[in-house]
This record gives sequence, C-alpha cells and structure tokens, in this order.
Amino acid sequence: MVRPIVKDVVFLAQKSTPATKLDAQIITDLRDTLQANREHCIGMAANMIGFSKRIIIVSAELGDMVMINPVIDSKNGRYDTEEGCLSLVGTRKTQRFESITVRYLDENFIARKGKFCGLTAQIIQHECDHLDGIII
Repeated sequence: MVRPIVKDVVFLAQKSTPATKLDAQIITDLRDTLQANREHCIGMAANMIGFSKRIIIVSAELGDMVMINPVIDSKNGRYDTEEGCLSLVGTRKTQRFESITVRYLDENFIARKGKFCGLTAQIIQHECDHLDGIII
C-alpha cells in the first residue's frame, strides 16, 4: 500500500524501535511507497511512512534492498555533502562516509553483513539517521 510521506518533525525525531517478523507488512508498504515516489526518492525509512520501526529500503545498483534493524559497524572516508529528503523541505549540509560496513536482517529476516560504498553507502547512512531520530 502506498502510504503518505510523514512531514511531522516531532514524529521523525523519535528513535525507532526494533522490527520483528510481525512488521513484515511495513516492508511491502515501503516498497510500494518508494516505487510511487521513485522520481524524487532513492531510499526510505519506515518512520517516513508512519511506522517507528527500524526498517529501511534503499535503491541500490542491483535493485531495491531492504534492511531490517541495520547497524553501521564501520565508516571510512569522511566527506561533506548536501542532501534532500521527501519528509523535509529543501536540502541540508551533512557529513557522510565513502564506505561503511552494515549488519542487518534481509526481508526474509536472515542475518547479513555487507560493505557499501559511494551513493549506496550515503543512502544507507541517511536512512539510518532517520531510524535514530536524526533530522539533517
């Protein structure tokens, strides 16, 4: 189901809680909502569609990738950039890292670990900020 994009900064500033298999419908809603906003969006966190759960979806080189309860373990190559967000008006300056290592569950709730670089790493960092209530 395509969900409306949340723009309430009070809600977005709350830390998300861990997701469980009972939250599987959120994955479908994230996928549908990302698809509906694909012109302007390359990643989304569950709180952007009204669910305070630790689930993100990232438009990556090989297609859309779901990460449940992601944890960034390492970061390398700090750089300054500017980002926009569907939930917020305009763009904001922020710092990101060129490469990151992330532990997460995939959409089948199988534990994974991956190293990501470039734009994919940047999107993951942006969406993980959402999960932590960080509004850039």
